[in-house]
Amino acid sequence: MRKELHHKGWNEIKTNDSWALFKIMGEFVNGFEKMSKIGPCVSIFGSARTKENNEYYQLAVKIAKSIADAGYGVITGGGPGIMEAGNKGANLAGGTSVGLNIDLPFEQHDNPYIDGDKSLDFDYFFVRKVMFVKYSQGFVVMPGGFGTLDELFEAITLIQTNKIEKFPIILVGTKFWTGLMDWIKNTMLSEGNISPRDLDLIKIVDTEEEVVAIIDSFYKGRALSPNF
Repeated sequence: MRKELHHKGWNEIKTNDSWALFKIMGEFVNGFEKMSKIGPCVSIFGSARTKENNEYYQLAVKIAKSIADAGYGVITGGGPGIMEAGNKGANLAGGTSVGLNIDLPFEQHDNPYIDGDKSLDFDYFFVRKVMFVKYSQGFVVMPGGFGTLDELFEAITLIQTNKIEKFPIILVGTKFWTGLMDWIKNTMLSEGNISPRDLDLIKIVDTEEEVVAIIDSFYKGRALSPNF
């Protein structure tokens, strides 16, 4: 009896996993159809917990506004904190403001600065991450937590392994990021676990002018097109 129950449970799990593929496929199809129409964009990442009176929230608004003024759309994770600041800046500039929302038990709710036709909802982090990478011409990474680091290192890994074309990765906040970058250079690099060229496209800046200058300089003479 125990053996039969065990096998029945296993078969049910396998069936559920198979049906989940249709939901995953649906998220990809919906994402591809909507995102393919938005034009060149830059993704802004950062903590969902950053409050409106925080210096990085205010800086993210300025950065997003400058990015939109330069002709790029802005993509965020669609939630509060830095994500809200990014969408707010794009909205203030009259630019494209995209939100890739994720269903979470806490923290996440879509912010009011996303364009009505450019708010997408995801259940799966990995589908959402594909949209960020595929349709971004650059990553602007503000101070954040584990999710922010996940997006950062995902992009670095894909570029390092030539799975995607290179694009600028800009860390905003010298005070916040210097310790991590020092550890990467002094420990990972010195141990031979990465190559110097792996870090070539990572820049640390403190102003919106520097962000836009790096993106514009990188794409001067290049075609702007989705990754993959």
